[in-house]
Amino acid sequence: MIGKLKGVVDSLYEDHLILDVHGVGYVIACSSRTLQKLPGPGEAAVLAIETQVREDSIRLFGFLSDGERDWFRLLQNVQGVGSKVALAILSILPPSELTSAISLQDKAAISRAPGVGPKLAARIVAELKDKAGDFGAVSPQAAALAGDSLPGENSAAAEATSALINLGYARPQAAAAIAASLRALGEDAETSALIRRGLRELAQ
Repeated sequence: MIGKLKGVVDSLYEDHLILDVHGVGYVIACSSRTLQKLPGPGEAAVLAIETQVREDSIRLFGFLSDGERDWFRLLQNVQGVGSKVALAILSILPPSELTSAISLQDKAAISRAPGVGPKLAARIVAELKDKAGDFGAVSPQAAALAGDSLPGENSAAAEATSALINLGYARPQAAAAIAASLRALGEDAETSALIRRGLRELAQ
């Protein structure tokens, strides 16, 4: 089984790349988010690999981190989620945001992925909520902001979270970004400063 590949990017496509490893070109399927972060053709890249062996095929799936690969595996434990849907979810939610979405039971964030309807999104968050903690804890601030409140009635944080949601970010994404901004800037930070910092957090 292949667990990792290190080589040179030969070519990039909509849903996969060809990685040249010592003259052998491996076809590796990836999420769109992973493909966007890979270097261009001719440059070196390292990918964590998941190998799926079927009766009629062997497929390779590539990830920038072991955490992303772990989520790919875990998502497919849910009935109705195959490799295509798992990659679609990881295309819109990186591992940290997926952890938050499932921990906070945010079905709307999951259902933004192509091929994921409301029923499947509900099944995903219900079946994986007890396992999301293995991928990192959601901060109390993020949990509170995701629930429209914050200990201490920090209105600036609530307003900043609302602003990011209005810009199109899912509530768990916005809540996690503003919670991180509060930790960096302090509880007395103004709304505008939190928004700017939050956007920087989301761009990382």
